Amino acid sequence: MTQSVTRGAEILTRLADGPQPITTLAEDFGVHRTTMYRELRSLEEAGLLRRDARGDYRLGVRLISLAQAALDQIDLRDTARPIIDALHHKVGGTVHLAALIDNAIVYVDKREDPRGIRLYSQVGRAVIPYCTASGKAVLSRLDPLSRDKILEDVTWKTYTPTTITSRRKLDEQLTTIAQQGYAIDDGEFESFVRCQAVPIIASHGVVGAVSMTSLRDVDGADALARHRPSLTAAATRIAQALG
Repeated sequence: MTQSVTRGAEILTRLADGPQPITTLAEDFGVHRTTMYRELRSLEEAGLLRRDARGDYRLGVRLISLAQAALDQIDLRDTARPIIDALHHKVGGTVHLAALIDNAIVYVDKREDPRGIRLYSQVGRAVIPYCTASGKAVLSRLDPLSRDKILEDVTWKTYTPTTITSRRKLDEQLTTIAQQGYAIDDGEFESFVRCQAVPIIASHGVVGAVSMTSLRDVDGADALARHRPSLTAAATRIAQALG
């Protein structure tokens, strides 16, 4: 991959977190402003970037169609859709479907909480593997080498007082998760939510996870436990449908 293509991909990834002025991008990437302008101009002409009224650069609308096309090519999402719909109708809350894609775990489908509660997660966004139920559910069923590849670039950031911040503690928890068949995120990424996830294990191995999330102040741990059989059944049905 050429340096220009690599930098272009890194710029798009950077702007996924929010708009940036050219001066900041040039400084962050260690290039002259003129060089950065050429990079940004090429991406803008391709519809991958746009400038707002302040002159800051944002992701372009063409990425919407590209992202949708990429999602449509994921067999797991298409296969799981009716099962996810039925699960959401039964348990409520926010239901996520995450897929293992290469060396990343990515949200590929989502059903919002019917009570109007909106969470940080977005379809197409990578799952933080060490402090989310879906991430830990998938990691728990991977061989050591595959697990290493997903975690090799992780920055162990503390989001809440309960966030796991070391590989040793994570591996200890993953052993327990593998034995019990489900993972819990008890306010580890967002302190006000509690989430549980079950890995989806097809004939060739783990392919993703299905999860449900609710507010800690609204639905306690007992409520999540009551819905666990439904979550497990949904993961099993998806795996069976995949073959």
